[in-house]
Amino acid sequence: MNPIVNIAAYKFVPLDDLKELRRRLHKKCTRWELKGTILLSTEGINLFIAGERSSIDKLMAELRAIPGLDDLTVKESLSDRQPFNRMLVRIKQEIIAFGVDGVSPLLAPAPRVSAQQLKQWLDEGRPVTLLDTRNNYEIKLGTFHNAVPVNIDHFRYFPEAVRRLPEPLKDQTIVTFCTGGIRCEKAAPFMRQQGFRNVFQLDGGILRYFEECGGTHYDGECFVFDQRVALDAQLCETATTQCYVCQEPLTLEEQQSPRYVLGESCPYCYRAPEEQLAVTLEQRQAAIDRVTRPLPGSQPYENQRPIKVPERCEGQTLIEFLCEVLPHVPRTTWQDICSAGQIVGHGRVVTAEHIVHAGERYCHVLPGTIEPDVNAAIRILYEDSSIIVVHKPAPLPMHPSGRFHRNTLSYIMREAYRPHMPRVAHRLDANTTGVVVLSRTHHVAGRLQPQFERREVEKVYLARVQGHPAEDRFVCDGPISERTGHAGFRGVDADGLEARTEFDTRHRYADGTALIEVRPLTGRTNQIRVHLWHLGLPICGDPLYLAGGVAGEKQTLDVADPPLCLHAWSIRFRHPVTGQRVQFAADPPEWAS
Repeated sequence: MNPIVNIAAYKFVPLDDLKELRRRLHKKCTRWELKGTILLSTEGINLFIAGERSSIDKLMAELRAIPGLDDLTVKESLSDRQPFNRMLVRIKQEIIAFGVDGVSPLLAPAPRVSAQQLKQWLDEGRPVTLLDTRNNYEIKLGTFHNAVPVNIDHFRYFPEAVRRLPEPLKDQTIVTFCTGGIRCEKAAPFMRQQGFRNVFQLDGGILRYFEECGGTHYDGECFVFDQRVALDAQLCETATTQCYVCQEPLTLEEQQSPRYVLGESCPYCYRAPEEQLAVTLEQRQAAIDRVTRPLPGSQPYENQRPIKVPERCEGQTLIEFLCEVLPHVPRTTWQDICSAGQIVGHGRVVTAEHIVHAGERYCHVLPGTIEPDVNAAIRILYEDSSIIVVHKPAPLPMHPSGRFHRNTLSYIMREAYRPHMPRVAHRLDANTTGVVVLSRTHHVAGRLQPQFERREVEKVYLARVQGHPAEDRFVCDGPISERTGHAGFRGVDADGLEARTEFDTRHRYADGTALIEVRPLTGRTNQIRVHLWHLGLPICGDPLYLAGGVAGEKQTLDVADPPLCLHAWSIRFRHPVTGQRVQFAADPPEWAS
């Protein structure tokens, strides 16, 4: 049997036409029976792929034919089995999530030190501080001798950790390192911005060091983000495994613990039966109440809104770019914002006449931000070690966007569940109420999310509409436009994305409205609202899709506004751990009685 070739590679390089590139790469990788993940962004590419040698060679030829990727280098290792379950090609804002604007490996990279050069420095006893930028659970398995950990659980916390480092370090020689080098592409430049004067990054990370220098000056193993879990200095898979429930890496010794039960618990997440009973839904509800009373966005804070430059704005002035991507804001307002020094890019304030380039990120800094009120009466319907199911109220945005950052479902849930970080598995509009499913871990999300992508999840909504449908059962399959118009408006467009929704009329009311049961068979943005508006049956209380096809002025309702009469009533899917079909429902609101 041919061994599986595992490759990891990244490169920061301007890329465009990402949707077509994603389509082409996914099609060819599937044909070549490759598995893994490719992340695409306007700032570059990041990939972890495994397959037979001939298929890997075809992929590398395909990638190196892309302008800017002709010199793409990879780190390679072999395994007896395929370490990935599926093939994913995704478009992201960043190829490594960092969340700090003005840190550009393309425009202002930190100097690199090669694996051989670092080994020589360490052999000579040269005074150098090795800074491990990885997460604590990775460092647990191994690191360089006397390396300084930054003590974080996720890379997004790195900036905060850097600000806690001792002041004397700013004058020392520092070498940052991580698994493959990509995190240091942003970590090292950020540290230089923060006043650390002599910062280098280990080129190629630990894996390149293992490849060229073996395990000299390194203790233990290196954690990797696939089913192999960890590699030794010879780049061979070790006996280390990972707890399915809490994702903690487990050494061979820890696997001998009686508290390690495959698929159920490990020494780090085990709870005795009486302890399990203590973590009740009431306590979780109390944690949410503590986070939302007062609302987290009601306290003034400095809000930083990122704005990314699309390809069409290449070479424009800052003011031209802002007016094009956010046309609802008057030019005079943007001029005042720029004059006040509230637009930051590349670590400094930029003026209205500054020239922008595709892929760059700028930040609109809003000091003393207080967010609009929302309805934060989130109710937990179900919870186990893998998933959380809640009844989302409205108005409440799902994710940070526009005027909302902290007053969102995702922010509130993460604050209530710290140190865990629940991940929302699907979308609901800010103004839509109903059932929402969250994954407890990244691993669970990897099993649950594909069900939505493969359209295996059954969702049922209730909607109260203006007008009486002519039929009791009807369907709309109008394609939905990809691009948004004023205030996020979308319509039915012959060149848009495939969409299909089924409807059942449940009741026709004397006031000229009707209650409809809705089953979306695809998952397009605003699909139900667009299809009902297209059919001449706009949803009652909809601020965007009004009778006559006139787009409204705002997307998120105020708390005191009449509600949008759209409710996610029930959802049915396969449990990501047990594999059994499960169904959850959120009680209908008053307007649906």
